[in-house]
Amino acid sequence: MLRAGLALADEEGLEAVTMRRLAERLDVVPMALYKHVADKEDLVGGMVDLLVEAMAEPSAPVVSTTDWPQALRQALSGARRVVMAHTWARRAIESRTIRTPAVLAHMERVSAIFLASGFTPDLTHHVMHLLGNRIWGFSPELFTTGSPGPGGPAEERPAAPARRSRGPEVDPNDYPSILAITADARSRRPGASGCDEDFEFEFSLEVLISGIAQLRRTGWSSPEGRTG
Repeated sequence: MLRAGLALADEEGLEAVTMRRLAERLDVVPMALYKHVADKEDLVGGMVDLLVEAMAEPSAPVVSTTDWPQALRQALSGARRVVMAHTWARRAIESRTIRTPAVLAHMERVSAIFLASGFTPDLTHHVMHLLGNRIWGFSPELFTTGSPGPGGPAEERPAAPARRSRGPEVDPNDYPSILAITADARSRRPGASGCDEDFEFEFSLEVLISGIAQLRRTGWSSPEGRTG
């Protein structure tokens, strides 16, 4: 049933996944599904768990205190491959509020990379917060256009920002920094329809890894009373 839900979401989007549509696909009455899930939220939660379980590709073993960067890259890149294969997954993962066994297992795998390399539990705790959504294979964005998941229209804005339907008109000359960034990006990737999300993910991950490594080298620990 959950895999049928995955297939339906992949084909038509998460909004198409309803108990009625899924029952039609499985050739059963809708009430039959309620023997397995409580409602659509429960169904989507099970679908997300399947995706998270698929992120558990073998990561590079940590056999010395310097091996953790590659192990981390491999684990998070595996998560990203899953998310990119299912364009609806990012929004579904972000909507989850319960730490299921599948979710906890993924967090355990990532945390264990640091602890096995000699990171303190304190630093590991804060590093996991720092990595944020990247442990699930995507980066948080301030704004999105089009579909909310990876692979949708990207973050580059037109040289002249679109006029809003209400409120004052937007004069692009009021935003010279945005225009300069956009012009530079377009010159580097002529004809591109948006940002290269794979590169942005990899870039942010490398910056984080460098910063995390520096914290470990300097023996950083959280201030007393600020560990939560």
